[in-house]
Amino acid sequence: MKEETITTRTLTLDKMKNFITRAITGVLFVVIVVTGFLKGLSMIALFALITGMSVWEFTGLVNRRENVTINRFICTVAGVYFFLAVAGFCCGLTPSSVFLPYLVTIIYLFISELYAKNEDAIQDWAYTMLSQMYIALPLSCINILAFRGTPDGNVIFNMLLPLSVFVFLWINDTGAYITGSLLGRHKLFPRISPGKSWEGSIGGGLFVVMLAMFVAHVDHSGILSPLGCTETGLTLIQWIGLGIVVVFFGTWGDLVESLLKRTLKVKDSGTILPGHGGMLDRFDSSLMAIPASVVYIYTISIL
Repeated sequence: MKEETITTRTLTLDKMKNFITRAITGVLFVVIVVTGFLKGLSMIALFALITGMSVWEFTGLVNRRENVTINRFICTVAGVYFFLAVAGFCCGLTPSSVFLPYLVTIIYLFISELYAKNEDAIQDWAYTMLSQMYIALPLSCINILAFRGTPDGNVIFNMLLPLSVFVFLWINDTGAYITGSLLGRHKLFPRISPGKSWEGSIGGGLFVVMLAMFVAHVDHSGILSPLGCTETGLTLIQWIGLGIVVVFFGTWGDLVESLLKRTLKVKDSGTILPGHGGMLDRFDSSLMAIPASVVYIYTISIL
């Protein structure tokens, strides 16, 4: 009986320590991301680092698979370069020719397999390109949300759109967890993520819709003008639409990464973030939500 009591107390203490660790890491993560969005240069530096760390983490995971040997260093450098190239192009600082070195690198990664004598070149090519398409390309799209041209030919940085995407993701996760814990009965995708429920997803979505209405008010009021935020031009309905897009694609992004981890047979993508796992565990939702937001913004601007 005493052994059972000691075991129960130990488990309770472990859960408490894990909760505190997750909370501290989560707060620091939010502070770093929000601070990074205050200036265009700091945002570029922060997400270039995130891109590099995420690609490095991903390539390390897939290299554990049988008959897979991809060049981690070149894949990581290529991903970071692509992010910086998109940033420079969106800022109006570099011409389109800035992408040529990236294309040369991709060609090299294909040709190098001819001389590497690895057992399965197709798998190497596939995982190499996946590191760019799944991580580098989506994260680079944050620059498209952050920078936009003005009628007089200048380019301005506006943190509201890219930061809102992340805030929507955070609120969706929090709302889904709270609602799912209280009301969750029907599994959303039991094959991939048994912990998610339809009730939680709907609850998270409602939280985001309410937040989107508040962000629309902030956008139109000009409260953030001292921080350099000009009005985005989105209406209330369009802000709500953006929130819904983030909810759907953020959820799919989470599920995609869960499927990736199941396929690779790992619990977490890494250990760099105490209590939260790896970089992919932290940015999985954004890898789908960011490019989807870009498509949405451009679509409503055309219609």
